[in-house]
Amino acid sequence: MSAREIKVLDLFAGAGGLTAGFHSASSRFTTVRAVEMDRAAAASYEATFGKGIVYPGSIQDWLAQETVPEVDVIIGGPPCQGFSTLGKQDIEDSRNSLWEQYAETIIRAKPKYFVVENVAAFRKSHQYQDFVDATKKGGLLEKYTFEDDVLNAADFGAFQARKRAVLIGYRNDVEPSGLPEATHTANHKTVREAFEGIALSAPIFDLPHSRRVLFDGETFNGAFIASELHFGRNYRQLSLDRFDAIPPGGNRFNLPDDLKSPCWRRHTTGSGDVMGRLHWDKPSVTIRTEFFKPEKGRYLHPTARRAITHYEAAILQGFPPQHKFVGSKSAIARQIGNAVPIPLGAAIARSLEARL
Repeated sequence: MSAREIKVLDLFAGAGGLTAGFHSASSRFTTVRAVEMDRAAAASYEATFGKGIVYPGSIQDWLAQETVPEVDVIIGGPPCQGFSTLGKQDIEDSRNSLWEQYAETIIRAKPKYFVVENVAAFRKSHQYQDFVDATKKGGLLEKYTFEDDVLNAADFGAFQARKRAVLIGYRNDVEPSGLPEATHTANHKTVREAFEGIALSAPIFDLPHSRRVLFDGETFNGAFIASELHFGRNYRQLSLDRFDAIPPGGNRFNLPDDLKSPCWRRHTTGSGDVMGRLHWDKPSVTIRTEFFKPEKGRYLHPTARRAITHYEAAILQGFPPQHKFVGSKSAIARQIGNAVPIPLGAAIARSLEARL
């Protein structure tokens, strides 16, 4: 007798990082619906996982227009910009109220379990406290309890150190799944392992406009599999000179004064990741949406005269080489940087499957 199918609903799905993690963990997980308002990301999701699964719009519109399917598990990471430690925090940011739509979806879908993934700062936010209050007697989610912690994706086999708040809720009539147990705490995977077999050189080219995909009445560039995204940028000579002056493991502090920007000359302290080279024998830093800009962080290749490519960033996130992406270079970079590392998603999935 085959194991029972586990039905999953993916909210704020992006290009499908969490779905990819769940599907890689077990063939029992079947995503019956996904919701994503970024249309290029939604098109990437459809290109990878099939037609008719993803709703391309806001969760508010989806809740108003469709019947929410009953599922076993809801997964998702509501946008975190309002309480991220990056940039100005804004507790009134409208994106912070999206937990309410997530909670409404839980009420309608009646899942046994739900997963919320977000920045580590989420656990110190008003929205986290709202989740706590919602599970108290008389709250929106009084039939649920949850466990949470900050998990480092590198501890679960990812090629990058990425700390994320993970909240796993469970209906009070089922057993708690518990948080996943770390498997790689003492043996983190490295950038060297991630980049094995990837060419050191990265040719400069534009994504072919001849390849187009029609999605929900709109035409996008693509789809491109991840391994097709190994392209470089046309750097100015100043940038190349800077890259040449930064040794393995180095950063902007290694630059001579004549190669430093005025602000770097004025500020002799601060982040050591700016214009930094990734370390071959450590996990990468967190891959964010502007990984292709060395001035944004430690995103220089360990030895080459360039930043990491979209393909290398996707691999550091754990995407398989055949995962499909749709959109412009910048749109695809956002999809890669916003994704949940696939090994972390898989670890969460395995902890849930044991109870389902």
